[in-house]
Amino acid sequence: MTSNVLVLTASHALDAAEVEPARAALGSTAGDLRRLGPNALEIPFRVIGAGVADVKAAARAALEGAEIDANIVSSNGRKKRLLIADMDSTIIGVECIDEVADFAGVKNLVAPITERAMRGELDFEGALTERVGLLRDLPVETLQQVYDERVRLNPGARTLVQTMNAMGAATALVSGGFTFFSSRVSEAAGFKSHQANVLLEEDGKLSGLVALPILGREAKLEALKRICAERGFGPREAVAVGDGANDLAMLGAAGLGVAYRAKPAVAAAADARLEHSDLTAILHLQGIRSEAFRT
Repeated sequence: MTSNVLVLTASHALDAAEVEPARAALGSTAGDLRRLGPNALEIPFRVIGAGVADVKAAARAALEGAEIDANIVSSNGRKKRLLIADMDSTIIGVECIDEVADFAGVKNLVAPITERAMRGELDFEGALTERVGLLRDLPVETLQQVYDERVRLNPGARTLVQTMNAMGAATALVSGGFTFFSSRVSEAAGFKSHQANVLLEEDGKLSGLVALPILGREAKLEALKRICAERGFGPREAVAVGDGANDLAMLGAAGLGVAYRAKPAVAAAADARLEHSDLTAILHLQGIRSEAFRT
């Protein structure tokens, strides 16, 4: 018999009556409802017979139609010592390469490749090389314009990172995108480190090439392992968040893998998925109450 917690989060204030169907789905082992914040509640329970996956499916089915995220975490080791996060469409609301392509007049060619790569339908490295090639001769100064006009932190991103920092956790931004953007996003959100690919330039213009080796799925996984080793703990003490296929290895290795507004295959594989809540729900999944949040 395993002790678990059903965590219910939303973008709106939650009340007990609204989540009662999910509590009923837990059966007789459900404990008392506990409030984590205005838009977050949790219910401890024990699994008898049916597996956790079955209980999670039942809770989600009970809330069908409600804009509430229902996720189950173990009551043991909830607070993590590393936050490792994807950047594009996770910490920020856009795919930077698509926005750069828009300024270059080739978004109609680049965006479909991005979508297919994020779904896992294309080899990431090949898809990135092809897309970067389409950006050839774009003035480098355009990148700053893209950042200023198009790049914004997703709701809850800075609070998530700053709260993890305040807890003494390591925080790392790992991106298959570009260092021009990851350096700026990292600073804006408060990450302690960042890594991404390097766009090569020549005479003030993009050369259409990216520095090798290209950082993709395996690089994200290796970053998780390296940071954990440096800090003296294992990957199970990490929480990872992402949305695309190149995040799958990282999400799978982490103690808590969170799919945020993710592609279907990623949402299906992750430990937790967030479709309605903002990124502060990752703190609630760890049992952290709203009054402990930092901004």
